[in-house]
Amino acid sequence: MTEFAPRFKFASAPDSWGVLDYPGPSWQQSYEKMLDEMVLAGYAGTELGPYGFFPTDPQMLKPKLSERGLSLLGSFVPVTLSDPASTADVVQQIRKVGGLLAALGAPYLVLADAQSEERDRIAGRVPADGSKGLNAHQWKQVGRVVDEACKVAEEFGLEPVFHPHVSTYVETPEETERFFDVTSGSKIGLCLDTGHCAYAGGDASAEAEKYRSILKFVHIKDVNKSVLQVAREKNLNFEQAVEANVFTIIGQGSIDFPEFFRTLVRNHYSGWMVVEQDVKFDAVTIPPLESISASLKYLRGVVDSLEAGMAFA
Repeated sequence: MTEFAPRFKFASAPDSWGVLDYPGPSWQQSYEKMLDEMVLAGYAGTELGPYGFFPTDPQMLKPKLSERGLSLLGSFVPVTLSDPASTADVVQQIRKVGGLLAALGAPYLVLADAQSEERDRIAGRVPADGSKGLNAHQWKQVGRVVDEACKVAEEFGLEPVFHPHVSTYVETPEETERFFDVTSGSKIGLCLDTGHCAYAGGDASAEAEKYRSILKFVHIKDVNKSVLQVAREKNLNFEQAVEANVFTIIGQGSIDFPEFFRTLVRNHYSGWMVVEQDVKFDAVTIPPLESISASLKYLRGVVDSLEAGMAFA
């Protein structure tokens, strides 16, 4: 085992198979076949995906993961952060998934603002002046919700991280900065998603550098720059852009992953990263096994090149 190989541990997630946040045809897929394909592709872990897609009984799910050598990393919890009712909502959602995550030793609770129709209409085109964003009162509510979420996550031994997400009120680099300003008194860390960052007009390497002290978890996506430009020109919403394949196999898009990984190494990041390619379930043109395998092969090549460069520096 080389010095750098264990630094980055790669996992997959159900969204690369088109699994949506709500029950439907995408949930009819065999989760066991999905886990088998993750292992065949070379991954060592998985996220939970939407609650209810995988078995919610830890006594049922644990052996399915263990026999495949897969670790469970965490669960994605979206809530409307600016809504006063969200304080109770976030507590309810974390308690729903917390027991399962804790029983399986999952380290992360991934919090995000919930997608909204208002922001979906301007996804990737949010004005920089804040005119389509939250007001000061709403930002204070965000701080209260996150503080409560951190307290509940701690009860389950989970590390809370926040995922800036397209089609939400914390999408852009400017909104991400405001978020961490208003939550600075909490223990929330950053889950940086390279694809959502690029979609929102940001640079993943710059964000990794800026938040190096609180970067705890990474989601790896790549973006087809041409499709993203068309999405902006035609005012496509996020779902339409995903259907048009705005996310692509890692290494085939516009994100500079060699520079991103150099930034991570320079700042001593180590740990898990989830490799994803959001796709529309009934519009997949490349089988998920093929795409996630190609993505991991590319990423391992980047890491190997980085290791070789460091060895001869």
